[in-house]
Amino acid sequence: MPHPPVRSSLALRRVALFDALPDDRIDRVAQACRWQSVDAGQPLVLRAQDEGDVYFIVSGSVRITTYAASGRQVTFRDCGEGELFGELAAIDGGPRSADVLTLQPSVLASLAPADFRALLREEPLLAERVMLRLASLVRQLSERIIDLSTLEVPQRLQAELLRLAQAAGVADNRARLEPSPKHAALASQISTNREQVTRELNALVRQGVLLKDGKALVVADLAHLARTVANARGDVASS
Repeated sequence: MPHPPVRSSLALRRVALFDALPDDRIDRVAQACRWQSVDAGQPLVLRAQDEGDVYFIVSGSVRITTYAASGRQVTFRDCGEGELFGELAAIDGGPRSADVLTLQPSVLASLAPADFRALLREEPLLAERVMLRLASLVRQLSERIIDLSTLEVPQRLQAELLRLAQAAGVADNRARLEPSPKHAALASQISTNREQVTRELNALVRQGVLLKDGKALVVADLAHLARTVANARGDVASS
């Protein structure tokens, strides 16, 4: 059982939104937050729930996901230390649009909707950061909708691998994904089944695009993968 978290303005400094916020202001935010330690695999938010707190991830990681009527899981994104989630419901007062569960043991601070909106009114820099974040999310989701509508499963998987590789960091045209992403998680990201993901990953290994290295998956030729994805999307400028 995790120990109760310490209510600390220093802990909130890990959250990018609060970067450069004055000490006295972040102290007040920390005191207004509800703090909790949560084990891995626990639900934090349920879709359609009428609850609008904003959550700040002090440590650990969460998955933002939902389930179709058929039971298939659809994953939107994963969020790690320093990120936030739940701001949509806090801003518009609507119900939750997705489920959120912890991927790792996590420490979170949550702020009530009224307090979050007041903070944005009082701190224009934070309001601008939230707007930029939401604009980025819209762009990511728009790209994903286009991929799901226009690309076949092999190309969707390659696009997801490219995203993961870029997020992991590129060196010498390679990227190391460690631990290797689970096939079921990849399937939920690209709207297919685990068996098809396994087949396509094995094909990429045979082609030399991917290498297995212990518990890691190595993208061996990132430039090739990027060109393949760009061509599939019809992005001539990037090919």
